[in-house]
Amino acid sequence: MKCLHNLVPVGMFFSLFLFVCSCKNSGKPPEKDIVSNEEQLDERVSKDLKKTLDYAEKNHAQINDSTTLASFRLVNAVYDERKYQSIWSQKDGFESMADSLYLVVEHAKEWGLFPEDYHYKSLQGVWSRLKKDSASQKDAALWTKADVLLTEAYFTIARHLKLGRLSPDSVTLKKDSIYNDAFFIKNFNEATSKSTVINTLQNLEPKYPGYQRIKSGIKSFLDSANFKPYTYIIYPYKDSLQFITSLRKRLAEDGFLPNGATTMDSATLAGGIQSYQRNKNLTATGKITESLIRVLNNTDWEKFKTVAVTLDRYKLLPDTIPATYVLVNLPAYTLYVYDEDTLALQSRVIVGSPRTKTPLLNSAISNFITYPQWTVPYSIIFKEMLPRIQRNISYLERQNLMVVNGSDEVVDPYKIDWSKLNSKHFPYLIRQREGDDNSLGVIKFNFRNKYSVYLHDTNVRWQFNRAARAISHGCVRVERWEELSHFLVRADTVRFPPDTLRAWMSRQEKHMVTGFPKVPLFIRYLTTDGKDGKLVFYSDIYGYDRQLKEKYFSGKQIS
Repeated sequence: MKCLHNLVPVGMFFSLFLFVCSCKNSGKPPEKDIVSNEEQLDERVSKDLKKTLDYAEKNHAQINDSTTLASFRLVNAVYDERKYQSIWSQKDGFESMADSLYLVVEHAKEWGLFPEDYHYKSLQGVWSRLKKDSASQKDAALWTKADVLLTEAYFTIARHLKLGRLSPDSVTLKKDSIYNDAFFIKNFNEATSKSTVINTLQNLEPKYPGYQRIKSGIKSFLDSANFKPYTYIIYPYKDSLQFITSLRKRLAEDGFLPNGATTMDSATLAGGIQSYQRNKNLTATGKITESLIRVLNNTDWEKFKTVAVTLDRYKLLPDTIPATYVLVNLPAYTLYVYDEDTLALQSRVIVGSPRTKTPLLNSAISNFITYPQWTVPYSIIFKEMLPRIQRNISYLERQNLMVVNGSDEVVDPYKIDWSKLNSKHFPYLIRQREGDDNSLGVIKFNFRNKYSVYLHDTNVRWQFNRAARAISHGCVRVERWEELSHFLVRADTVRFPPDTLRAWMSRQEKHMVTGFPKVPLFIRYLTTDGKDGKLVFYSDIYGYDRQLKEKYFSGKQIS
């Protein structure tokens, strides 16, 4: 009796378990629903659509154990609006627009997108069966799944093309509030009613020339890309053992170390590194360097994620392109001036170093000054100048610098006790006199910003010949400053006849030029561009791409 008594709670528990499971799975859509009469197929698909979406609504947007609808709210809304009629097929055949959308999913990488985000493998399996297997064509559950996956794919692709996948940042100009459910449902209805899926999706993309150049180069890149999975090496590293293990594995993947070696002496590792460096035209030192790790990580798959990040950065810009604007692309070390869809000017620039980054910003060039004075920022005074001045006051004279008090009067630096000055007590300004020796060069372009940065000339113009030009304190030095100044006043030939600016320069005259229409300025971080139908990649000088790829795309699979 004692044994039987102990078994009762166990039986009750098992019954309760079955009851809970049956409740959870109640209303679960059928995995298979064979319809013998072809005339009844659409009706059964409609019923299965209702069951599927009702189930998803109660189960966190899941239509089965492996598929969650990222755009469930939109998907559910359009089927409810259409009384759960199939959208992409009729009877036992797909509509032509379904073929178009399937091709978009299949070739999502050509749009800078990841096929897996649109359930490509699942859709591929359903698609193949419904296209090739006559028995499967009688399965209403399979047609239902295909319909839901296609609708889900459209909405998710549309959101990714219009808004991107990156969260808005401090320089985002796109107003997300207008891109609500109603916007995307209207877009979907237009695409499906007119069977213009591809064109309607393309119309969601940015129109900026740089975006279009990248899109034009993606296919060529993909045609030759090797998406073999490689080990990504975390650098700088916290775990030295894990770092060395990853490095050995990565070198073995390219054949520069033996495969499967669990132990390896330092000489063998150095030899593998040296061989790899020679192969990549790097200095063959055999030593671990940042540049070595950067090249090892620069696989085609990582490049594609760079493309995805860059395209999404364009999607944070406003939809309406200004007629005229200046774009500074920091990783490209280049300034572009666009005027009525035409590239009016392109100039090499020097930008902030990784320690003194040039800020990303939106502003407008409002005026420029010829032969400007430079008021040295306190950050530069305390970090660089003050220690040198305290060692030798003649540093000021050598750098053409003057000290100014609170009354804007020039002070004799030799009458100041520099040893008593520090970041907490410094009642002066330091300015650099105008002239060819001025760090701003002979011209400065002003625009409102909270960082006290500007575009300007430089007194070390030879640095424009350097390949890597992230070396300034944060301002942007412009090589073709003269052409930029002429462009800004091009419409005002009355006040600024030809050669006026050049004459001022020859006479070393200081002028503030205002009154021209303000020109929008975007300082951005775009590590991919297109040229002659090919993709061009720039160094991730500030590490911003690496952060975004790890946050948004690190778990993506090669497909």
